Amino acid sequence: MEKLSIVKIGGNIIENEIALHTFLQLFSSIEGKKILVHGGGKRATEFAVKLGLAPKIISGRRLTDAQSLEVITMVYGGLVNKNIVAKLQALKINAIGLSGADANSIRAKKRPITPIDFGFVGDVKEVSSNAIDALIQASFTPVFCAITHDGNGQLLNTNADTIASQISISMSKSYATVLYYCFELNGVLRNFNDKTSVIQHLNTTRYQGLLKAGIIADGMLPKLENCFDALKNGVAKVHIGNTEMLTKENDNFTTITL
Repeated sequence: MEKLSIVKIGGNIIENEIALHTFLQLFSSIEGKKILVHGGGKRATEFAVKLGLAPKIISGRRLTDAQSLEVITMVYGGLVNKNIVAKLQALKINAIGLSGADANSIRAKKRPITPIDFGFVGDVKEVSSNAIDALIQASFTPVFCAITHDGNGQLLNTNADTIASQISISMSKSYATVLYYCFELNGVLRNFNDKTSVIQHLNTTRYQGLLKAGIIADGMLPKLENCFDALKNGVAKVHIGNTEMLTKENDNFTTITL
């Protein structure tokens, strides 16, 4: 089965022009078919503040009201997405920028309002592998922002890690999908204060042990949940680390297995 690489990049890479350029060079050098998924929350927050909109947080999680959704759509789907697409074109990668609404590629449902109403936040319901594959077969490299739609005209803010995982699962029916989560750290760490303490191999049993010990916590939890969900649903391999893991010379990152 032909390999398909799905790469998700975090906001810290997007915010740093040098880091973004380095990443896109590495991404462009990946052999074979590939898809890029990105967020852009920090940039969206900056623009919201400039517009006089204060971020609304409930239980540590961001609420997406109507005004926030407008900013997110402009920043994720416009500024960030098209900037990445233009830079990839300069690297001779024929990228095409997309939201989940484009080609009806990712449909989501609005998150239930109980116990907490997070506003216009969507949970992925369906990924159209046929639509995405049509673009890939036409020699395009899809670049997805973290926006989906509900099929009734409503855009929804959706977690980019989840989008990457769900795309990987959907495309695994036709490809050997390999999912990469690229962010500023070298991988999953034994000690957060020691950036070299990378756990190179993490399976379900070891994950549960580290979870009970409190070594894995906070923002890494939903990311790892997406990793294991992908592996349980047909994805061939999942890796977490900094952008250097996209090079064949680097092996200092975390590989997730069941």
